[in-house]
Amino acid sequence: NSRSDALQYAQMLQMGVSFKPEEAANNNLYLKMNGRRLYMYALENVPKTIKAGLDKLNLTVDDIKKVLIHQANGKMDDAILKRLYNLYGYDEAPDNVMPMTISWLGNSSVATLPTLFDLVLREEVTPHQIDAGDTIVFASVGAGMNINSIIYKMPEQ
Repeated sequence: NSRSDALQYAQMLQMGVSFKPEEAANNNLYLKMNGRRLYMYALENVPKTIKAGLDKLNLTVDDIKKVLIHQANGKMDDAILKRLYNLYGYDEAPDNVMPMTISWLGNSSVATLPTLFDLVLREEVTPHQIDAGDTIVFASVGAGMNINSIIYKMPEQ
């Protein structure tokens, strides 16, 4: 499932001089982002986008073994997961449904999801593992106000 609000939220990204006085004097332009508004956008829309994908497949969060979210901000990912489960009437998400690598790998942009998936498959993000037949969610949100989510069932072996 995908969603794009790039036109509506284009003003969240803009060019501007540095906040550092010594750099601002050079009048060099830098890309600036309204991080708080992006954070709120993600919290409101990523869970809805994931749910829309699950709904298309007649699935719920109870059918999901793991939720892999782009590793941009750990606090934001925790809040997205909680809000996803709230959409299904749960107060909290279960423990160990969302592996995280941001604390030791940081935000590696578009590589966070495939890296996270590979590490979990190799059982390098304990206690997380993905087994044959498991259904997992991949989800990402970017500063261009684009959200993507995929519901993937691991092949049976």
